[in-house]
Amino acid sequence: MSRRTLTALAVLAFAPVACGTQPAEPGTTTVVTTSASASTSASAPAKLIKVPDVSGMNHQDAQDAMQRAGLYNLREVDGTGQGRALVVDRNWRQTGQDPAPGTEVPADAVITLTAVKYDDR
Repeated sequence: MSRRTLTALAVLAFAPVACGTQPAEPGTTTVVTTSASASTSASAPAKLIKVPDVSGMNHQDAQDAMQRAGLYNLREVDGTGQGRALVVDRNWRQTGQDPAPGTEVPADAVITLTAVKYDDR
C-alpha cells in the first residue's frame, strides 16, 4: 500500500463519527477504494454486444457462440414445453432465441436459448 492509501484509510477510520454516521461494529474493517477512473467509467455508456444468430445450431455450439461474443448469462428452455433440463447439450438443437439475432444488448443481458432434442418429433 502506498503512503497516500494508508493516510486515506487512517482518515476514514475517524470520518464516520465526524460525519454523524454510526461507527462500524467493533472488530469489523471497512475499506474504501477510490480511483480517478471510477468516476469516468460510471458515466460511460455500457458497451453493447450484437447477439449472434444460433438458429438450428447444436445447443453446445450455440452456447459457445454466445460466449465468444461475450454473452454469458444464458438461460436454457426445453422447446417442447415439457420442462426437461438440457443435461447433455450436444443432444439438443436450437429452435429459438431471445433476444433476436442482431439485437444489441449489454454484456449482462439474459439470453434465452430454446432447444429440442434431436429425436423429438
